[in-house]
Amino acid sequence: MAELGFVKALTPVLDAPDPTELARFYAEFLGWEISEHSDPTWAMLVPPGKKRSFLSIQLEPLYVAPTWPSTAERQQMQIHLDLWVSDLEDAVARAESCGARVADTQFDEGVRVMVDPVGHLFCLFED
Repeated sequence: MAELGFVKALTPVLDAPDPTELARFYAEFLGWEISEHSDPTWAMLVPPGKKRSFLSIQLEPLYVAPTWPSTAERQQMQIHLDLWVSDLEDAVARAESCGARVADTQFDEGVRVMVDPVGHLFCLFED
């Protein structure tokens, strides 16, 4: 299959009731920067030394945190982030110190399912 030459970048976009606040969490946790092109309705996070965003957060005033594991009756997860880390326990501690929590349900010894401050899930994999 041919590569799509017109696609220059790909970034996931998370919904949040306050994009700036959630961007601060991810910036602190990942050691990334909030782009100067961000505003109260849209935040972009950029790794040090990069020009393009690798994670964006948009305002969604009606945001409802997903239920995980899923149930048919509640908001289901639409996307989650997988992050590879060199030291799983250190990464968990750092995430918690920034405002995340360990999810109640875990499924594998080498992975920690985490929940960000507004309820998005992300998984930490030991590299």
